Amino acid sequence: MNKRTVVIAGAAAAALAGAAILLPNANASPDESAGAKTFSSRSAVKLATALASDLGDNAAGWYYQGDTRRLVMNVLNEDAANDVRAKGAVAKVVENSMAELKATTKTLSDTASIPGTAWSIDPKTNKVRVTADRTVTGTKWATLTKAVDGLAGKATVQRTNGEFRKFDGTDETQPGADGGAGQGGADDGAGQGAGQGGADDGAGQGAEGAGEQAGALDGGDAIFGGGARCSLGFNVTVDGAPAFLTAGHCGNIAETWATDQAGAQQVGTTAESQFPVSDFALVTYDDPNTQAPSTVDLQDGTTQEITRVAEASVGLAVRRSGSTTGVTDGTVTGLNATVNYGNGDIVNGLIQTDVCAEPGDSGGAMFAEDAAVGLTSGGSGDCTQGGETFFQPVSTALEATGAVIGADNP
Repeated sequence: MNKRTVVIAGAAAAALAGAAILLPNANASPDESAGAKTFSSRSAVKLATALASDLGDNAAGWYYQGDTRRLVMNVLNEDAANDVRAKGAVAKVVENSMAELKATTKTLSDTASIPGTAWSIDPKTNKVRVTADRTVTGTKWATLTKAVDGLAGKATVQRTNGEFRKFDGTDETQPGADGGAGQGGADDGAGQGAGQGGADDGAGQGAEGAGEQAGALDGGDAIFGGGARCSLGFNVTVDGAPAFLTAGHCGNIAETWATDQAGAQQVGTTAESQFPVSDFALVTYDDPNTQAPSTVDLQDGTTQEITRVAEASVGLAVRRSGSTTGVTDGTVTGLNATVNYGNGDIVNGLIQTDVCAEPGDSGGAMFAEDAAVGLTSGGSGDCTQGGETFFQPVSTALEATGAVIGADNP
């Protein structure tokens, strides 16, 4: 081999080595970032909130990757991306700002307010995700798709097999009668109780019998009023008096609530109810001496203590307790959601999830670890077919009613 051949061969080897380094980077996912740290969901929320505040208009939403335990921050430029990476989060440069996505939801409300539709902001796709149920056909479908097509790629539309409805039930509706597992049942039902591992960092670690006294109700327990069955959300206090939160569409149905179908064991009176637009109600216990524990019923003889309130974030692992289907789990999939149940019943500012629910579960508690997150509103499908479920943020209900929860709830 002459000297020139050796030089050429060496150059070729160097080129191949360079390609081996460059090609993987060229094909890398925009969600990947060298040196990204792992976070618990709680610490991810704390960091994301701080970063969003620091970045201002350059922040475009964020989400949590439960499988990798990484925080992904959407940003609008590389300078902001560098700030995100310096804090150990994954930076994803996106096209649409949060202001543009919120404006997109406003446009949809103005041009496509169609019963059987819902939309929410999805930071994973950096778009507004529009969902149409099985009733949206013909001219309704044409109107919806035309509106989405006119949003310059800021929204997508998809179908769901179910029909959007509120999840209040009747007195006669028994747990599990709508196809779900029911309390104590198998798949996705109450049998998933405290021992399954639950949401991120031990949400399923219930405190057996934590503070519960005779006659006290927990989140997820059945309440009856006005011919309807709903579920209690979270126990709270208002000016020191015991009360609980449930769904607003339940509060609109009945003035008084009982723990039995016949109404013989009255427990509380509706003090405030907001539906539509929002979906929460405050019910005060009739006995001011009621010892109402800050707990959620895990439907297996144990309870989960609730000590705080958490804002929902896409990717957050959550659980829901309700009087029809017991305890089910899933993740948050969208924020700032709007759902149109029909007959003028349109609710805004909801949390969208893939957690299943059924009639009778309305008002029930959605929680993550020891944190209260949402109150069950409605959705599509059931706990056999699956579907989407929407929740009223607890934080909004507390702010509106002046109630306190968890560690602030004696």
